[in-house]
Amino acid sequence: LSSSGRSPTSDLNTALHECMAALDLFLNNEFSDALASLQAKTKDSMYHALTYATILEMQAMMTFDPQDILNAGNTMKEAQATCQKFRKKSTVADSINNLVHRQSLEHFTEGNIITNMHNEIHAEICYAECLLQRAALTFLQDENMVSFIKGGIKVRNSYQTYRELDSLIQSPHYVKGENHLHFEGGVKLGVGAFNLTLSMFPARILRLLEFVGFSGNKEHGLLQLQEGASSYSFRSVLCTMLLLCYHTFMTFVLGTGKGNVEEAERLLKPYLARYPKGAIFLFFAGRIETLKGNIDAAVNRYEECCEAQQYWKQFHHMCYWELMWCFTYKRQWKMAFFYADLLSKENTWSKATYIYMKAAYLSMFGPDDCSPFGDSEADLFRVVPSLKLKIAGKSLPTEKFAIRKARRYLSSNPIPLPVPPLEMMYIWNGYAVIGKCPNLTEGMLETLIEAEEALARSSATELLADDQCVIKLLKGLCLKHLGKISEAEDHFNYIYLNEKKVKYDHYLIPNALLELAILYLDQDRREEAIKLLERAKQNYKNYSMETRTHFRIQAALHQAKSAPENGMHSGASAVS
Repeated sequence: LSSSGRSPTSDLNTALHECMAALDLFLNNEFSDALASLQAKTKDSMYHALTYATILEMQAMMTFDPQDILNAGNTMKEAQATCQKFRKKSTVADSINNLVHRQSLEHFTEGNIITNMHNEIHAEICYAECLLQRAALTFLQDENMVSFIKGGIKVRNSYQTYRELDSLIQSPHYVKGENHLHFEGGVKLGVGAFNLTLSMFPARILRLLEFVGFSGNKEHGLLQLQEGASSYSFRSVLCTMLLLCYHTFMTFVLGTGKGNVEEAERLLKPYLARYPKGAIFLFFAGRIETLKGNIDAAVNRYEECCEAQQYWKQFHHMCYWELMWCFTYKRQWKMAFFYADLLSKENTWSKATYIYMKAAYLSMFGPDDCSPFGDSEADLFRVVPSLKLKIAGKSLPTEKFAIRKARRYLSSNPIPLPVPPLEMMYIWNGYAVIGKCPNLTEGMLETLIEAEEALARSSATELLADDQCVIKLLKGLCLKHLGKISEAEDHFNYIYLNEKKVKYDHYLIPNALLELAILYLDQDRREEAIKLLERAKQNYKNYSMETRTHFRIQAALHQAKSAPENGMHSGASAVS
């Protein structure tokens, strides 16, 4: 019996019941009540410890707030220590061998021995989940993966545990305990998360992680998470959220914009029905409307999300960020400026990026528009380099990009950037978003043509080739989405042909090759596409947003190398 005087099984049942109730509170915006209901048992119950830390992690994931990230990391470390207390002292492999190979296992199904073993495997799954979530936090802090790679041992240990637990579930000797759905949900979450995320990683990062010869299988990962999301278990909502993040964000920011929006909508529907005011679900509803091209409906959802709760103010900032982009897509520069200004005053993630965006929107104002706060764009741009922030000793890639671009304003007679908000929109893959809406894309193309004409009228400078190539890249994307394929191709080729003239914006060349390759893929010109992607991957380094570009190249290569027949995909072995 456990210290509470109850059997370990009843303790586990009670813990899972209480933790699911806490998650329910959290999803209903009752954030402090959710945490308070768990806190007392975080040192004595692995599920209370894990759930408490998971809620803090979800907050950190949704806010990007450095303090939230730090708190979540420390709490997850403490949760890991609590889980460790429940783990068998021998290795996980020994535990599983005992469970799988015990000759008379069926005789112990109701006995204490088997119950203790099931508790041990729950401890293993919770421990692996702590490691997995800590790894995810390090990636959030540092997109360039340095700290993630340093934490590679955590990643490998977690990955190994999930593989072994997955083998256990597949074993004919596996005896299902009373809480097997919760345990199996945990395995599906881990196996799914590893396969999906590792399939996105560029090969050079997998090499550094020492996953030699291994790449995750995207399709297997998605399937595991879908199964986890559709079963009733403690992990269902986590599987759902990971899928929502993948389809609505990761495929855009770190991919080629090929997320399955219909699938995201299907996953979200029951949660929106159950939690109509749940801030997290309203946020995803806004993102789905954005991706469908319903920008006004998206704006309404984000505003609803902000009204739904006042406790967790940082979550409003996620909505402000999305609202800023919604108004950018509509070319409503004053509204976009308003949200960039709110973020610069209220949020700590990256002051440099927010001030850069304020200056960027000001640069788009017409001659008769007055600056809302009397700010001058040049003065704002000049401040940007001084606002550099380091998280976990690393600068944010977006911030580095903003600082590099703003440096040209440090001279006494600066050469203005031609279309800074539209360039930053590319960094966040915004053209894949508006590509669904011809009217928005045509409007953007109009603005770019005006900028190109203004550039042609101005006197030539040392930065002329850079500025021309920025506009060519963005115009090429608009032309592609409007179906003007040969014109788009010419624009991307122009950048590659003028590579030697580009002075500072070296990121343009690999990205032009990437975009040309994606255009070829859409036309089924696979061989040409793969050659361009390999050239972009191998021939360029030390440019802005390099890691993000490599993630996108990897996504395009995956698309290129996926065999069309029978929907089967080649080359990837699954974690199982």
